[in-house]
Amino acid sequence: MSDESHEQHPPNEPSVLDYVKSLFRPGARIQIPDFAEAAPVDVPPVDAPPASPDVQPDSPFPWRALLAVFLACAGQFFFEPPAATKGLGYAFYLAALGLLGWALYRKEWIFQLRYAPDAEGTDPLIFRPVQFFISLALGVWAFSLFNDNLFTAFNVFVWLLAIAFFLSAFWIKNPHHPSLFKRLAGWLRKDSWTLTLSRWTLFLLAATALAFFFRFTQTTRVPPEPFSDHAEKLLDVYDVSQGQTRIFFPRNTGREAIQMYWTLLVLKVFGTGFTFLSLKLGTAILGFLTLPFIYLLGKEIGGPRVALIAFVLAGIAYWPNVISRVGLRFPLYPLFVAPTLLYLLRGLRTRNRNDFLLAGIFLGLGLHGYSPFRIVPFVVAAVFLLYWLHPQSKGARKELLIWLALVALTSLYIFLPLLRYWTDNPQRFGFRAMTRLTDITTPITDPLWKIFLTNVWNALKMFNFDNGEIWVHSVMRRPALDAITAALFIFGVALVLTRYLRQRHWLDLFLLVSIPLLQLPSTLSLAFPRENPSLNRTGGAYIIVFILAALAFDGLLSSFGRGKMRTVLASLVTVFLLYVSAAQNYDLVFDQYYTDFRSRSWNTSDIGRVVQGFSEISGTTKTAWVVPFPYWVDTRLTSIWVGDPTRDMALWPAALSDSLRAPGPKLFILKADLEHPEGNDQGSLDVLARLYPNGQLRLFDSDIPGRDFWIFFVPQE
Repeated sequence: MSDESHEQHPPNEPSVLDYVKSLFRPGARIQIPDFAEAAPVDVPPVDAPPASPDVQPDSPFPWRALLAVFLACAGQFFFEPPAATKGLGYAFYLAALGLLGWALYRKEWIFQLRYAPDAEGTDPLIFRPVQFFISLALGVWAFSLFNDNLFTAFNVFVWLLAIAFFLSAFWIKNPHHPSLFKRLAGWLRKDSWTLTLSRWTLFLLAATALAFFFRFTQTTRVPPEPFSDHAEKLLDVYDVSQGQTRIFFPRNTGREAIQMYWTLLVLKVFGTGFTFLSLKLGTAILGFLTLPFIYLLGKEIGGPRVALIAFVLAGIAYWPNVISRVGLRFPLYPLFVAPTLLYLLRGLRTRNRNDFLLAGIFLGLGLHGYSPFRIVPFVVAAVFLLYWLHPQSKGARKELLIWLALVALTSLYIFLPLLRYWTDNPQRFGFRAMTRLTDITTPITDPLWKIFLTNVWNALKMFNFDNGEIWVHSVMRRPALDAITAALFIFGVALVLTRYLRQRHWLDLFLLVSIPLLQLPSTLSLAFPRENPSLNRTGGAYIIVFILAALAFDGLLSSFGRGKMRTVLASLVTVFLLYVSAAQNYDLVFDQYYTDFRSRSWNTSDIGRVVQGFSEISGTTKTAWVVPFPYWVDTRLTSIWVGDPTRDMALWPAALSDSLRAPGPKLFILKADLEHPEGNDQGSLDVLARLYPNGQLRLFDSDIPGRDFWIFFVPQE
């Protein structure tokens, strides 16, 4: 029996029941143990490395905290597919949460409870009217110039000029904090430069290298095949290269512009051409660029160590990795959510108008990226509302409407080209969203409220249980998080909820409610509830999810306290947890996701290689065709594999005789399925046999069942 079991409790010390009751009576006068007071932690300066928690070397060894984490991680593994023993998972989790509560009560789990103090100042309420009215005039002019859904050198110049004048009208110059440009200029003017590598810098470099590896290794291999959306994207990118510089791309129910221009830049810089690789490389870079903002947001919320942990967890995670690799616009949602929240939260803490202007810039840019980002203006409004409702807003409530207006106006200036397109084409602009939200394309039979609540519940379960059934960007029917991160996320939610009940800090409540808010693009899929949850439309939520997990991880490490031996043990625990997390995420992305994707996608790359081989014999791909068949390959993708994104290689069965007019050798690719006659294009084979009696037929035998195809070769006549 431990010595702790013989401790005599002072008569005035409350019981556990008193403690639990106090959580719901924050104004009670009873002296309740407060783990913030038990282990006071000085909040480090924003740019300082993390300080060790103020815990004595002889503090209790955190065996309860370690056991709680172990049980939670073990329980989470029971939810891995096929999840035949979920009951054990629930039991382990209940035990883990009980141990977590015990560790908190015994002051063993040290959870950072104090945010950086809010600034005392208020907004100076000044602006430059001349610049403001010039920006209004230029903005109206730019709006009128965007009348044909095209970016031109002139209307872009007027638009950027309007943005510059607006920002100059409201930007506050601070002589004590020079701009980045001035700091860079001063650094360049130095006679000598000194490079200092601290231990913290080495940690950051190592974390960046690890994230870089997970984001970019095997980019050509994972995922292996494009699908129809990629063909649409490459056609849009090609259109841009030919001078069709659209604001909104109407092809494939409509798409915003950023990915098209970004991919064109990527393919020119890296020389990858109009290929699937260009799309994947471009979006992988966007996913990687999200990580610095996760670091900065984590630093704003929980300090440097929380920032680094969130950076690492997000850098190695399967969820952001997969949606960044697939080559579509998915990573643009979290990419702009992170800086928008960063500058918004920082602005409310510092009460610095410039941060709200920066938040507005990223809010506006995000609206040009991926349509689920359209929910973020409502998230911004929720931030201001929650802040206003809590006592932390004291002394700044009069300025809140001004700051909100600045965020809105700034984003409106950035959004201006799309605003014009939306005004001119409201149905086309909102068509895709309306197909999910309403019954314009498919009937909705169940009550909307019932579908929505079910969707919300399913989306909230995605982190630990089931991330949906969309195979193109997920490993189906498994948790969205690895076992370590999923367990830490649950602990993070529990700890932040406890902290809110104790301190009523608005940011804690926002961390909790922001997740379902950022999941709304998925949960509002009322017409197609089977599309919920989806990793792409909930992507913005992972920013907060990894920060919550990092807060829990940081609390565990803080529990070890000081001392050489305890530091070594904390380091070993860190290495072990990160190793298990990295190993599982690596398997999820580069084995499970790759294998499942390859088995479900059509092998257009194999067809492309066959056509490429034919072109080496014939000197052309113009006499190579793919005969369309229901629910088979997208014939545009085969052209992309051979470097001709503008050609559709389809030659329909009714037009096979037209090939007789083409001179030289010919190649026909047809659907093959020997096991299921209805899936074999026997009719087209019979027609080709009559047209070309000297044709040579062979079967491409794929190593994937159901992915064979016929090769009908006609030699030179």
